[in-house]
Amino acid sequence: MPEYIEVIWKTMVVFLILAILTRLIGRKLLEQITFFEFVTGVTIGTVAGAYIVNAIKGAWVLLSPVIFTVCTIGLGFISLKSLRIRKLVEGEPVVIIQNGKILEENMFKARYNLDQLEMQLRNKNIFDFNEVEFAILEPTGQLSVLKKTPFLSATLKDLNLSTNYKGVATEIIKDGDVLEQNLKQNNLDFSWLYNQLRDKGINDISKVMLAMLNTDGTLYIDLKGEKPQYTQKVED
Repeated sequence: MPEYIEVIWKTMVVFLILAILTRLIGRKLLEQITFFEFVTGVTIGTVAGAYIVNAIKGAWVLLSPVIFTVCTIGLGFISLKSLRIRKLVEGEPVVIIQNGKILEENMFKARYNLDQLEMQLRNKNIFDFNEVEFAILEPTGQLSVLKKTPFLSATLKDLNLSTNYKGVATEIIKDGDVLEQNLKQNNLDFSWLYNQLRDKGINDISKVMLAMLNTDGTLYIDLKGEKPQYTQKVED
């Protein structure tokens, strides 16, 4: 058997095994992985890599990473085209809380425990289970939560209040350089910019770290080397 054929089929077998094992380990965000799970994942990867290195001799081993990349891209493309494959590879959302009731069976199937549920609810500033109507564990490990109606934050629409349009601010000056194209896109010129800067006591554009034009016409300006009178510290 030609060496390149051997490289291809052995690498694809390892890729398939890794895909299956990764799927079996379960869905978790990176910050939720325990030390044991991290060590297990590293060990699995190390064993797979060691097998390929020992099974494939010479420079042909360099073909293996290329095949891994092609397999990963190919699997991603197939997942885009096939819902069944996407469900198999990525998994499906799992309802953890429905109508305020914790679904223990679904938690068991997802290998998801109460400690993880409480932690992810706290990350969403929810410390009382009575506030939760629905909680869905996404394939990525993220928990999506819908609060019960009495605990939802009121919006301006709920209060029948009108709002002004608020879009994305535009960079006008960055690192002391004027972005002339952005000025023109907003139908502005250097004269307008100089007047804005002079009104704020700024005579040298090179001193401006960042200037952002908001959709309401105001200009946010931050100067280089500018420091607040007091710097807040987050540590104890």
